[in-house]
Amino acid sequence: MLYAVIETGGKQYRVEEGMLLEHEVLDGLEVSGDVEFDEVLLVVDEDGPRVGTPHVEGARVKGTVRGVERGQKIIVYKYKDKEGYRRKRGHRQMIMTTEITAIEA
Repeated sequence: MLYAVIETGGKQYRVEEGMLLEHEVLDGLEVSGDVEFDEVLLVVDEDGPRVGTPHVEGARVKGTVRGVERGQKIIVYKYKDKEGYRRKRGHRQMIMTTEITAIEA
């Protein structure tokens, strides 16, 4: 079983070929465009695991952008007791969906 751990948007994801990955939007990419992740932290293949320090040398993960949409709404509510202070704010992060097409190690 071939899989890798990549870093994008300050987060780490375990990816395999053919899976759909939801991550933060990357600038300069459009739907059905190709994307390449070069910050590969770990690759596990038939030879065993290879761990990078911090990145695995020469390893890349390729994918195709399948869509961009808004994520789930998050409510931020500030409240101070006995002061009449209440603030309610919402936020929806943009999410990009990428299909992983190849892991090159």
